[in-house]
Amino acid sequence: MVVDTMTHRAEANRSAYSAHSVAHSPTSGAMMSDTIRSREEWIAGGSRRSLPGTPHTVFVRHDGPSTGVPVTLLHGFPTSSLDWAAVVPQLVGAGFHVTTADFVGFGESDKPYPHTYSILEQADLVEAVWAVDGHDTTAVVAHDYGVSVAQELLARNPDRVTCMTWLNGGIWPDLHHPIPEQKLLAGPAGAEVARQMDEDKFTITINRLIGERPLPGEVLHDMWLGARARDGFRVLPSLLHYMEERRRNAARWTGAVRDYEGPQQFIWGPEDPVSGAHVIPRIREAVPQARLVVLDREPVVGHFPQVESPERVGPLLTGWIRENS
Repeated sequence: MVVDTMTHRAEANRSAYSAHSVAHSPTSGAMMSDTIRSREEWIAGGSRRSLPGTPHTVFVRHDGPSTGVPVTLLHGFPTSSLDWAAVVPQLVGAGFHVTTADFVGFGESDKPYPHTYSILEQADLVEAVWAVDGHDTTAVVAHDYGVSVAQELLARNPDRVTCMTWLNGGIWPDLHHPIPEQKLLAGPAGAEVARQMDEDKFTITINRLIGERPLPGEVLHDMWLGARARDGFRVLPSLLHYMEERRRNAARWTGAVRDYEGPQQFIWGPEDPVSGAHVIPRIREAVPQARLVVLDREPVVGHFPQVESPERVGPLLTGWIRENS
């Protein structure tokens, strides 16, 4: 086990969300300024694309040199690829070619309604992005909902994944502890709960998941805007079917993690009521060969490591991918 021992740097903490340095490259996929300062800039750096095999239009970004080591980042619920905005510049600065996308039902991608949302469909989407981009192999980093998508991708073809990094998520369904809001949205009254969702309620829900360092108001507001975009709240109850899908596919998906022969890293925020410290013993037991980094130094991290502490997560990702690609 590797325990986080990185020094707390107050200046880095203050600047981590508002201005993210980007290394210029003449072969970059997305056109990026020196910094990513807002949701609007993040969206401007990508595009909504039609993909083979899916009727939906999907938001996709490519950053960094096209010749760089491919890296794919998979986001969580109920947010979007914007969660990676603070670490993408660090990966680009290391020379990697970074692919991010909003899953169907999230962010700037289509949010069909009514629709039966499925982790299997989202894995198809990721494979379609890889096919269009010509990626035979890639490093994968997954968080929350994206963890299940990554498990399905590993179950299908583990050889495509050069190395794997897991951030807080429900890898083992028996250890997934949904908060009350998720249970309500997934239940019979889910549609009504979604209709009553406003920014204050959304912010309170996200704040339940955060560790010791509060997220800035602008970050929470951008999360809200992404979830609300394209009438997004009406699809939340359907998206939450992933919890049942995890239980149905538990043997396949947990087995994919157990049996994956490539390098695995876990970057874990312990102050997470959904998938936090209580998961750490299972990681050690089920994947003893994996590298485990627990972000338990002040400020202790919660459910969103890449958003709460990008100045720690970024170097962990760049170093890991360099070592294993």
